[in-house]
Amino acid sequence: MVRPFIVTNTNRASILMSDESTVYTKLGKEFSEHSGVDHSANEYARLGGFVHINTAENFYSILKRGIYGIYHHVSEAHLHRYLAEFDFRYSNRCDLGFEDAARTEKALKGLEGKRLMYRQPREAAHA
Repeated sequence: MVRPFIVTNTNRASILMSDESTVYTKLGKEFSEHSGVDHSANEYARLGGFVHINTAENFYSILKRGIYGIYHHVSEAHLHRYLAEFDFRYSNRCDLGFEDAARTEKALKGLEGKRLMYRQPREAAHA
């Protein structure tokens, strides 16, 4: 059930890092390499910290708190938009050297040449 989402959104040349869930055992063979950590054995990082899933768990934690705390509900139709927003927030956070002014400037730069419309004008109900 997880496989279709992973293989359509991930480069197969990637190294798949996972926890001990059996979902990833067979799936890992489709990637260039598969490494995992065993949380049930209190293992959270291995090989000098190279093998871990802490980044993914951290991102998911922030996403979950944002959805529950800000939006309360998201529709599947717009999920990609919410994910893009939280990806931007995570990739441009203070820990990476982005203060509010720099983050705002980068967000506004991403708007240049784009027009935000929920519907195309010819589809508007009041037209």
